[in-house]
Amino acid sequence: MKLAAIDIGSNAIRLQITNVIESPNESYFKKLQYVRFPLRLGADVFEIGKLSDYTRGRFLKLMESFQILVDLYEVTDIMACATSAMREAENGEEIIAEVKEKIGLDIKLIPGSMEAKMIKDAIQDYLVDDEYIHIDVGGGSTEINIFEYGEKQNSESFKIGSVRRMQHHDTPAVWTEMEEWVKANSKGKKDLIAVGTGGNITKYQELLQRKPGKAISIKKILELRDYIASLSYEERQIVLKLNPDRADVILPASDIYISVMQWAKSSRIIVPDVGLKDGLLKELYKLHKDEDKRIKIIK
Repeated sequence: MKLAAIDIGSNAIRLQITNVIESPNESYFKKLQYVRFPLRLGADVFEIGKLSDYTRGRFLKLMESFQILVDLYEVTDIMACATSAMREAENGEEIIAEVKEKIGLDIKLIPGSMEAKMIKDAIQDYLVDDEYIHIDVGGGSTEINIFEYGEKQNSESFKIGSVRRMQHHDTPAVWTEMEEWVKANSKGKKDLIAVGTGGNITKYQELLQRKPGKAISIKKILELRDYIASLSYEERQIVLKLNPDRADVILPASDIYISVMQWAKSSRIIVPDVGLKDGLLKELYKLHKDEDKRIKIIK
């Protein structure tokens, strides 16, 4: 069985095609193809409230390209989901209908709560033996979850993200709301372990040369953040080998991770190197299978 997931985010759009290898008690997900395309939908939506004709045209071409790849790999099933930017775009539903009509691809607009659930499914194996605060920073929103020994205790989505913050469309009121929520839900919990998902915290993990799941101290995160801030936009691309669409949002994103960790008094963070696309693939697999199998992701 081959499955495909498309994650239509605010900063980039991702396609992953996975081969499912099944055994009696466990199924393995082996990545066949992964494409990340830097189409920044949030740049339009957070500025003018909709996708411009130019961005709309590029988006349609990208969805057509992804559909061709899916067809070439003879994928069994596909799930495509759009998050913050497309949710807020005045013409979001119109564009989704156009994709369905012209390309045959069905895109689902998912709320922040569903986005959090999908990501939770992807990181479940990292949440079994302690108390955690999960921080997922996207281009347009941040999802925060509190877990106790694998069970979710509370969850909230905030309109704060890397692209939104870079464009100064985040508000002090939302920051205050997020701070109060984190402090209220982490009160009485000693040294919550942070779990970070999203492209920017994964890049921190790579720059610090840490393996997925290996804890990184907030001290190291702060030191790296200060070093990145000392470099110009061009130097981040040359010295750190960052792509242009990562070099400009990595600092706004890191401010969100760091703030949440400090409010929760969390001294370390784990970065599993999985995200929404992995949760979508798991959800898609469950729709095809009645039995509840353990799923292992092979990188």
